[in-house]
Amino acid sequence: MNLKHTILALALLCLTQINAQIVTDRPDQTESSSTVGAGNLQIETGVLIGFDGEDENTNRQILAPTTLFRYGISNTFELRVLNQFESLKNNNISVQGISDLEIGTKIQLLQDDTKNTEIAFLSHLIVPTGTKTLNNTAYGTINKLSISHQINERIGIGYNLGYNYFGHDEGDFTYSVALGITITNKVGIYVEPYGEYVNFKDYVSNFDAGLTYLANPNLQFDFSFGTGINQTMNYVSVGLSWLILKSK
Repeated sequence: MNLKHTILALALLCLTQINAQIVTDRPDQTESSSTVGAGNLQIETGVLIGFDGEDENTNRQILAPTTLFRYGISNTFELRVLNQFESLKNNNISVQGISDLEIGTKIQLLQDDTKNTEIAFLSHLIVPTGTKTLNNTAYGTINKLSISHQINERIGIGYNLGYNYFGHDEGDFTYSVALGITITNKVGIYVEPYGEYVNFKDYVSNFDAGLTYLANPNLQFDFSFGTGINQTMNYVSVGLSWLILKSK
């Protein structure tokens, strides 16, 4: 059984998403509909190794690390800063350095406990500050509408619809759907189809799965892996999230 078949088997067996005490925006592709809370700082960081393409056109990507800082201005509004060190290799050509800085916000629009539903809007401005070989040379935006439903105490579903524009072409429509379950009060697992319409023409479909482990109420570790459905792509990632609560 190859990696793609393994992931699809996990999907049929698990049909799950993360639902632990720390609500994070990693390791899945679906951004949560929750904010970190007023005065709290959450640091989410990890390492990813990925491959795409075939034969002589194989690309290797290493993100080591990717770090997202989330700070709560209020209980419904947070500021976000993301940056990463990136290493790319295609055949014998290698480039590495700091990628463009992303600065953004997440605003929670709805929290309806009677319907177990949350809705949030997330937007990032991509600032062309990266290393020359990794710089996009133009400003861009990443935007997502995030919706989640808590089905019961253990099972939840979250999904995103988004639009990304990188300063050229038509931009990309993106989507993701993460379905998951809490196994214990420390362990959660998820599966997730996600993809995009590049320039609103070329459809790219992927799938990933993973787990989280809550080491203590403020520290969570994660592991995830993914594969392409209509393309050749594989990745594996490990990371952690640390919630620093506001001093009382």
